[in-house]
Amino acid sequence: MDEPTNLVQAKHILTIVIEDYYQVGSFQHLIPNDYWGRFESRLKRNVDVALALLERTNSTATFFVCGWIADYHPEIIKIIASKGHEIACQGYFHHNLESIPKAEFVKDIKRSKEAVERALGKQVQGFRIARGWLKPSQLWLLQELADMGFEYDSSLCRHGFQFASQPEYGVIHKHALANSSIYEVPVSSGSIWKWSMPIAGGNYWRQFPLWPFHKWIQKWVSSHQEPLVSYFHIWELDPNQPVISAASMLQKIRHYRNLATMQDKIQHYLQEYSFTSIQQHLDLPEPANVSATEQQNIDASRSPVLSKQADLTVVIPCYNEEQTLAYLKNTLQRFEQSSQGLFNLHYIFIDDGSTDNTMQCLQSLFGENKQTRILQHQRNQGIAAAILTGFAKVDTELLAVIDADCTFSPEQLIDMYSLLTDDVDVVSASPMHNQGSMQNVAYWRQSMSKGAAFLHSLVLHNKLTSYTSCFRLYRRHTIKGLQVTNKGFCGVTEILAKIDLAGFKIVEFPAMLEVRLLGASKINVIKTMLDHLRLVARIARMRLFGKSTTKDLVDKDEQRVE
Repeated sequence: MDEPTNLVQAKHILTIVIEDYYQVGSFQHLIPNDYWGRFESRLKRNVDVALALLERTNSTATFFVCGWIADYHPEIIKIIASKGHEIACQGYFHHNLESIPKAEFVKDIKRSKEAVERALGKQVQGFRIARGWLKPSQLWLLQELADMGFEYDSSLCRHGFQFASQPEYGVIHKHALANSSIYEVPVSSGSIWKWSMPIAGGNYWRQFPLWPFHKWIQKWVSSHQEPLVSYFHIWELDPNQPVISAASMLQKIRHYRNLATMQDKIQHYLQEYSFTSIQQHLDLPEPANVSATEQQNIDASRSPVLSKQADLTVVIPCYNEEQTLAYLKNTLQRFEQSSQGLFNLHYIFIDDGSTDNTMQCLQSLFGENKQTRILQHQRNQGIAAAILTGFAKVDTELLAVIDADCTFSPEQLIDMYSLLTDDVDVVSASPMHNQGSMQNVAYWRQSMSKGAAFLHSLVLHNKLTSYTSCFRLYRRHTIKGLQVTNKGFCGVTEILAKIDLAGFKIVEFPAMLEVRLLGASKINVIKTMLDHLRLVARIARMRLFGKSTTKDLVDKDEQRVE
């Protein structure tokens, strides 16, 4: 390998990953790439903080950005570049080299490079993988990067026992290839015997005391002619970011621990040392301009274009959902795009006596939509009561109910609608169906749903795999005059039971249920289990003794849809 020539040695190198709080590796198994657009972005806020920090310390940096962000937030890239910093790229999504086949990984990089260059208006010269570090068996990627026109890669770091016997891989070097070469700019690492770890930023600075890293950095600066290569993620500058409630305790520790101290740590080193970008250090020429190309439509519609849209009212009960409503708004916008031409959508939100700022957020986020009505209970009555309040205001022939927490994607209504044939009255979503699925859902919740389904199937006509999901598509005539005894979570099942007992046909849709990502569940498990047992008993008595005892399903406190 050849040593790089004509390098500026006066400054160290700073790289910054533009990554939002929901895109991080800690949550990659909870939040698929398709869901990124649902979250409230904090990129602009965090980039502004990073740029102000760099300006205070007279530092220049290389910002690595994925293609998805380039397509959805191109203005952020332009702001960074206008401040004199370098833009480089990661893959389009945050894949690692083990998650998809080699050919798909290379295709993802090409798509990202096109997206970033389209947003920037200039060619990009550098790349870094978004997940993990390159292993010795993965150095084939460098040839692919060189063939795409990249001048350098920064995906390597001596960590663990990787490259333990090859110290030259720990510093900037020119990697010789078959017919060309590419600069490798490894993140700086320190070693204990043959075991190595990054010493200049990231999760290591947040999880461990800073003094050993300070010693390592001092040793590096005093013993290396090559620059220290440091890095951080912009979400690490945001201690007030939303909490992904579905994350495990270990994931939360990895992601949230010591966020409040991270900005001071970064600022300390930016003040103590001088930092520049990779492009400036390698003395690369200014990147060439690229011609503007038409923006690709990434979210192509799945819905058919019909001559007549179906009017559909979506009823959404809300109780203390302040944290989830921005996520819900983005989710509904994606649903509107994917169902365009199929549904003419109306919304009814019911604030069920929330004690937080749910009502104010509803008004702020949805209040100006002419197709939206926002209702409010002065006190909390329960999810079933909120649903029936919404039912009473529906004036379309089709209506659906979805959870405000988006544990069911409303886009599934497109396929549910195809099951609503002339002889079907209700389509009920079921993750318990043999073709359905539950993603990261706690075992106790799965067991509770299975147990309730077994008991209710013993006493109801329609034999379903789930009766507890409130995610359903109804014909309006099925809810006319509907009454419920239980106004809480069990009332959701009671609504379906009353429709069943009235002789309507219910079919199931094999749905995907995902764990709640934001906010907290409101369900009282013990109370809900007892309520289900009482409901099954009342239905059994009615079936056994006839309709004259329908009062067993009704009490003086019942709620009715007029």
